Amino acid sequence: MKDVKSTFTSLVGLLIIFCFIIIYNNSEQVDDIKEINDWETIFNGEDFDGWEIKIRGEELGNNFKNTFKVNDGSLKVSYENYENFDDRFGHIFYTKSKFKNYHLSLEYKFSGEHLKGAPGWSIKNSGIMLHSQHPSTMLLDQDFPVSSEVQLLGGLGTGERSTANMCSPGIDVDINSEKAKYHCVNSNSKTYHNDDWVKVEVIVKSNSIVHHIVENDTVISYSNLRVGGDKIPANYLDRVGESLFEGYISLQSEGHPVEFRNIKIKNFD
Repeated sequence: MKDVKSTFTSLVGLLIIFCFIIIYNNSEQVDDIKEINDWETIFNGEDFDGWEIKIRGEELGNNFKNTFKVNDGSLKVSYENYENFDDRFGHIFYTKSKFKNYHLSLEYKFSGEHLKGAPGWSIKNSGIMLHSQHPSTMLLDQDFPVSSEVQLLGGLGTGERSTANMCSPGIDVDINSEKAKYHCVNSNSKTYHNDDWVKVEVIVKSNSIVHHIVENDTVISYSNLRVGGDKIPANYLDRVGESLFEGYISLQSEGHPVEFRNIKIKNFD
């Protein structure tokens, strides 16, 4: 009887190990499938097909003074037709679909001079807005969409100035399981003083985790995205605490010329 029990116990142990091997291999295969999925280019380098423009003080779709333009295959924020900024914060949204679980990749580059009248903090400053509200729901004079911002900054020649920071217009997030204390939280990226192309990626898993990646280095992570903070538009006041599981992607114009290229996304769904 002892030998029978011993044999049975051994068989059960082998069966458990075999099951773990199957589960592990299956999970590895799923990861492999995610990684070999083709990237989808969401800016074609020729026109704004799939994109919608919303600039503060203007109706949806009005590209005020040709702020957004296509330039040699890149999406460019230009102020050549402006005399003064006048708080014309703008965003261009990819609205063909919402995104929930995805890997976004693009390159950005600052150029030219900071526009007269734009806030001092907006020198070499732009952003990628994640889980954003649809532009049609933005108020006429709303500065920024409710979203999580990948704040893109350029160096000023001296000192440190990280990029791919986290800013939170109209939302709250958790960092290391605690509510972020500030509207913007710096990443641990290096400073990019020269106006060269910088590659930024974002890995988003709904509202459970978001990773900002600069030149293959993960520089900040956060979780639990929900409506909150101190920049909530009036039409979102009754939604405080609501989780943000998905949303649109947009790019920002804040007063300094900037270009974006190679904008592509891999949908984990």
